[in-house]
Amino acid sequence: MEIKNKAAAGTLESSDIYVVVEPNENGIDLHLESIVYNQFNEEIEKAVRDVLNDFNVENIKIQLKDRGAVECAIRARVETALKRAGGVNS
Repeated sequence: MEIKNKAAAGTLESSDIYVVVEPNENGIDLHLESIVYNQFNEEIEKAVRDVLNDFNVENIKIQLKDRGAVECAIRARVETALKRAGGVNS
């Protein structure tokens, strides 16, 4: 999938994650801020990268601000942001 536009999904509420994606020409540029970074940064990054792989995204800038979201919420927010940015209808 090609990222065509900047797009966002999620909120900054407790137990949610705010995801912003935008075009990038130099691979995957992932930035994660999380209130549980020390405990779960690897799991969060893996969930995000799994979704990126599912959508065949190779070039993207993705910023995540996590407020303790569970994995299914992380995956859903990333998927929604990708669909919005790539012009894909769900």
